Amino acid sequence: MVASGTAFPRAHRLLAAADFSRVFAGADRSSDGFFTVLARLNELSCARLGLAISRRVAPRAVDRNRLRRLARESFRQLGLAPLDYVVMARRDAVTAPSPSLRSSLDRHFLQLSRRAVGA
Repeated sequence: MVASGTAFPRAHRLLAAADFSRVFAGADRSSDGFFTVLARLNELSCARLGLAISRRVAPRAVDRNRLRRLARESFRQLGLAPLDYVVMARRDAVTAPSPSLRSSLDRHFLQLSRRAVGA
């Protein structure tokens, strides 16, 4: 069971294919050896997260789920600008230690958020 106030609400998720397509079509991008994160302004008051962790990158479901959990946790704990973010993993992320992945995700999210607000 999830403690009160720590859930990842449905309003903060990218769910529709059209939303993903909109982000892919005109996004700002941040990449490193572990992840590529795309971001695009939305008309909402909150940031939303979409995950595109492919089976080609992480063949085992346990690895894909670990990457998804880390991305959601990083996203949830940062106060981000109202953007739609899409996280895509790279092969090296599967074998990397969690603290390295977490710092990579934090860096991407904060960098894209700062670019969007012009700071």
